[in-house]
Amino acid sequence: MANEITNFIKVSFSVLASTCYCYAVGRIVPKGTARLLCLLPIVGLFLYLPLHLHTIYLSGLAAFFIAWLANFKILLFAFDEGPLSSDPSISLASFVFVACFPIRIQQKPSPRSRDSHLQDKEPKDGRKHTKYAIKVLLFAILANVPGYREYIHPQIVSFLYFLLLYVELETLFGVAAVAARVLIGLELEPPFNEPYLSTSLQDFWGRRWNLIVSSILRPAVYKPTRNLASRVVGRKWALIPAFMGTFLVSGLMHELILFYYVECDQRSPWEVTCFFLLHGVCLLTEIALKKRFGGRWQLPRLVTGPLTIGFVLFTGFQLFLPSLDRCKAFEKAYVELAALMAFLGKESQRLADYLVRIPHYN
Repeated sequence: MANEITNFIKVSFSVLASTCYCYAVGRIVPKGTARLLCLLPIVGLFLYLPLHLHTIYLSGLAAFFIAWLANFKILLFAFDEGPLSSDPSISLASFVFVACFPIRIQQKPSPRSRDSHLQDKEPKDGRKHTKYAIKVLLFAILANVPGYREYIHPQIVSFLYFLLLYVELETLFGVAAVAARVLIGLELEPPFNEPYLSTSLQDFWGRRWNLIVSSILRPAVYKPTRNLASRVVGRKWALIPAFMGTFLVSGLMHELILFYYVECDQRSPWEVTCFFLLHGVCLLTEIALKKRFGGRWQLPRLVTGPLTIGFVLFTGFQLFLPSLDRCKAFEKAYVELAALMAFLGKESQRLADYLVRIPHYN
C-alpha cells in the first residue's frame, strides 16, 4: 500500500505539471488546430498515467477524473469551449482544480435569487442533512455484506456491493463538496440527484444519474454531433445520431475505465457498451412516443417510476454486473478499501506518537 501511495503522489505531480502546461498553452496559442496539436501529448499522457496505479480505488479514480473528464475538458479547451474556457480571467489555481475535479464556476447570483436562496436554505439544508444521515446508516449496514455473502444469492451480493459503492461515492462527494467550498471557495458538481426517484429514462440519464458525466458529454459529444447531423439529415432526425453517439462514447469510456479498474481476462469487452447502446435506443423510443402521443398516453408517475428503475436494474443485472461479478471487482474494492483505511489509521497513529514525543526534545 505504501508503494501505491507513492505512485499516486507521482501521478498527482505529473497531472499538476501537465495542467500548468495546458494553462500556459491557452495563454499563448490561439484556439483551433494549433492549440489542439499542443495539447494532444497531454491527452496521451493522461491515458497512460492510470496504468501506474494498481489498486481498484486509486486506478478507478485516476481513470475517471484524468483519463476521461480531464481529457474531455482539455479537448474542449483546445477550441475554447467547456468549463476551462468559461471565464476569461480564470486563474491558474482554478484552472488546475476545474481540469482535475468536477468543479463548476458559478456566476454571481442576482440580489433576488440570493434572497430566495436564503429563504429556502433552512428547509433544504434540513432535508439534506436527513438524507446524509440515512445514507451513512445505510453505508454502515451495507459494509457488513461480506460477512453474510455465503447466505445471499451472488447476483444480490453484487447488487448490494454496487449499492454500497453508490452510497459511499455520494457521501464522500458530499464531504468533499463542503471541504472545497470552505477551503478554496469552489462548488463541486453533485454526482447524483436521487436517481431512485426517476420517472423516465430521459429523467434518469439526463437529470439524475451521474450528472458529472452528463455535464461533460453534453458539450463534448452531444452538441457537436447534433450540429453536424443537422446539416446532413436535418434537425428533426439529428437527435438519433446525437443520442446514439453520446451513449456509444459513454459506453466506450466505461470500457476504458474498466480496463484500468479491473484486470480480468474473463470480462466480456462489449457487455457494458451494449448496455449503453440499448439504453440509447430505448431513450429515443421513449422520446418518440412522447412526441407522438403527448399527454394522451402518459402513465402516472407511480407506474413509470418503478418501471424505469426496474428496467435499469434488469438490464444492469444482465449486461453490467455479470462482467464485474466474474472478476470479483466489488469484493476486491471492499478488501482494498479496508486495507487503505488500516494503512491510513496506522500512519495517523505514527504521526500522533511523533507529535507527542516532540515536547520532550525541547
